[in-house]
Amino acid sequence: MTRETRAQERHVRRRVEKEAALAKRRQRQLERVIAREARVERPGPRGWMGRARGQAVYVQEAAEWRATTVQVCGLWPFAVGAGTPMIGVPLGRHLMNGSTVCCDPISWFQRAKLISNPSMFVLGKPGLGKSTVVRRMATGLAGYGVIPVVLGDLKPDYVDLIRALGGQVITLGRGRGYLNVLDPGEATEAAMRLREAGFEKEAGQVIADAHSRRHTMVSALLTISRSAPPTDREETILDRALKYLDAHHVGVPVLADLLEVIQQGPAELREVALDRGDETRYKAITEDLEASLIGLVGGGRLGEMFSKQTTNPMVRDRAVVYDVSSLDDSDTDLQAAALLACWSAGFGTVNVATALADAGLEPRRHYFVVLDELWRALRAGRGMVDRVDALTRLNRQRGVGMAMVSHTMSDLEALASEEDRMKAKGFVERSGMVVCGGLPSAEMPLLTSAVPFSSAEQQLMVGWQDPPEWDPASGREIAPPGRGKFLIKVGGRPGIPVNVELTAVEREWVTEGTTLRVNNTNTLWEEQSRVGLLDRAEGAAV
Repeated sequence: MTRETRAQERHVRRRVEKEAALAKRRQRQLERVIAREARVERPGPRGWMGRARGQAVYVQEAAEWRATTVQVCGLWPFAVGAGTPMIGVPLGRHLMNGSTVCCDPISWFQRAKLISNPSMFVLGKPGLGKSTVVRRMATGLAGYGVIPVVLGDLKPDYVDLIRALGGQVITLGRGRGYLNVLDPGEATEAAMRLREAGFEKEAGQVIADAHSRRHTMVSALLTISRSAPPTDREETILDRALKYLDAHHVGVPVLADLLEVIQQGPAELREVALDRGDETRYKAITEDLEASLIGLVGGGRLGEMFSKQTTNPMVRDRAVVYDVSSLDDSDTDLQAAALLACWSAGFGTVNVATALADAGLEPRRHYFVVLDELWRALRAGRGMVDRVDALTRLNRQRGVGMAMVSHTMSDLEALASEEDRMKAKGFVERSGMVVCGGLPSAEMPLLTSAVPFSSAEQQLMVGWQDPPEWDPASGREIAPPGRGKFLIKVGGRPGIPVNVELTAVEREWVTEGTTLRVNNTNTLWEEQSRVGLLDRAEGAAV
């Protein structure tokens, strides 16, 4: 075979292979066209793509419903379990997943068993809703049969709520109302009922508790007046003088009666004063104590608010608030004394109710006690932390849930002595739960030293304390980013971020023809200030 013949054969073979490949390609293209025409086109996840074809750029959130497992079992696998407890007062929605958050210290202790102590400590900068979250819990607990008791309302933040609940509003202040710190309250009557029922031991305990409470309160007033606690000898003299009054005084004594007993110097007092039978020595020993009591009786720095008979005794079967909002913020000593007096009277009433219930003479009552503006009482003087600490330690044994409210941990760290600072820090550590609103970043080291917070939780709280922004459209400030937002922390567990949402009833509560805006604490700023405006129609200044 010649060279020309072989070349021709190769050329023919390549031509045939090329035509075969082209035929296969055409066949595949034809098959794809046939398959495309036979296939039914479907829209993508966001609809038909392309201009004017209805593509959805924003995908709406799917509707969600909440129900029990019995109701949603047939919708498996589309049901998802709730990530937050559903026991307690509904507060709002979880900031991350939108689920309902229910929380209060009594329900989480009594029913859910999530905390070992029915108390909480609320921290947050002013104006972010600390009082609002406490009012929500008080309202919900009232529906559960728990009695809210606000022992000292300085703003006032709780007066309208307690009034709307049909409770008792006790007004205290200079010339407005008096609270006798030597009044045993209902302890005397309760002890009589216990003795008649055969509970002699329990009756003695009630009387002893009332005596201890009165003694503690007088010592606290002296501590605030002097900015230092009484001496051991003065404490003993006060104790013996109160016992002498109980044995010899007819009726309910007041501070003037206590002063008179100390000035008279009966044998019982001179014995514990160690005057060695010398009247001059007795007068020298009791001179400072007498001078301090004269200041309490005669209207010194603390006025006469504690030196007269109680104008409005506290009841134990309905909600109560002590309204001390008339006290000026500059009068810090009087505010601290008023708070301590309210706390003492309130816990005394709770003790009486507990003793009568233990004896079966009255139904069991649980109380939700609110101690607001805690830092004011702690800064009143040396030794005040010990007295507050004694009040707050036995809440579980007394059947009392407690909410302590302050601004920041720095309020507790600002105490004079290291011992007082450690005890005040124990208020936070000992609480069953800590509820934190917006806090500055400088607070985080102090806060994490008492309760562990992750870095993400700290950043969340720091972001909530940012100031409000200006809305140029309305010409007003919009709500701060952290208003109503709180982090519920229980021990080392992850915190629950919640946005507290108010209902229409909470915004305006209508009762007996009166509208009460129980969650509006800025009512004095709603009306425009008027200075010498001229009423042109009447021609007079308004």
